[in-house]
Amino acid sequence: MSAGEHVPGIDPHTPSVARMYDYFLGGKDNFAADRQAAEKIVRLVPEITEIARANRDFLIRVVRVLVEAGVRQFVDIGAGLPTQRNVHEVALGAAPDCRIAYVDNDPIVLTHARALLADNTRTIVVDADLRRPETITGHPEIRAHIDFDRPVAMLLFAILHFVPSDLEAASIVSRLRASMAAGSYLAMSHGYAGDLATETVRAGQAVYRASSTGSVVPRGADTFGSYFDGLDLLDPGVVPVDAWRAEWEEHKPDFGKPGLLGAVARLPSAG
Repeated sequence: MSAGEHVPGIDPHTPSVARMYDYFLGGKDNFAADRQAAEKIVRLVPEITEIARANRDFLIRVVRVLVEAGVRQFVDIGAGLPTQRNVHEVALGAAPDCRIAYVDNDPIVLTHARALLADNTRTIVVDADLRRPETITGHPEIRAHIDFDRPVAMLLFAILHFVPSDLEAASIVSRLRASMAAGSYLAMSHGYAGDLATETVRAGQAVYRASSTGSVVPRGADTFGSYFDGLDLLDPGVVPVDAWRAEWEEHKPDFGKPGLLGAVARLPSAG
């Protein structure tokens, strides 16, 4: 199915964050409005396509590490449009007994993902909103597919920065964490501004405010790191996504560049 086909609930004239991200990754599931908005971001942050691909590579490394650690359940929130090397492909390629739940509330994302995964019994696609975390962790389809009494990997890649309120973002993470059993993992990436000028950040926020999702709020390493307080951070901790487990002992993270911060942490056993 192409983005040009009619999908109920889709406004082709309003940019979508998911379709803009698809464009950054070199995909074809986007409309002219998405491409125009994405090109405005490219002019502001020429590295954006590199940043998007680094985030995809981060996702792949994270899923592989977690499968090797014994995780067999993944909940990917804000999954975006299906593309190559997505969570289910990486996880099931490494361990065919994995179960994956994709969560999004973009109609075109849901339509594409359900069409792609219709015959995949290990993977489900659910319509739910990050801003209402209990509708995710309590969703009957997810509950039937994912056992929250056992370790689960909760994945929030490049999604939390679309929650403008710092308090709300922290609350969302806390409420998701409350549903997870000991031995579960929280993996996230989040936009940060690096040395971008304030005027550039504001111009980028204006582009995203015109989208169906709303503004984007970059956050620094201290704020992003606080979402993992009380958890056991995996090495190398909070770093730009391109530095996470990419020969990290020899890789000097560059926090001056704009991009995405990433981290993975394990929920310790009680007591």
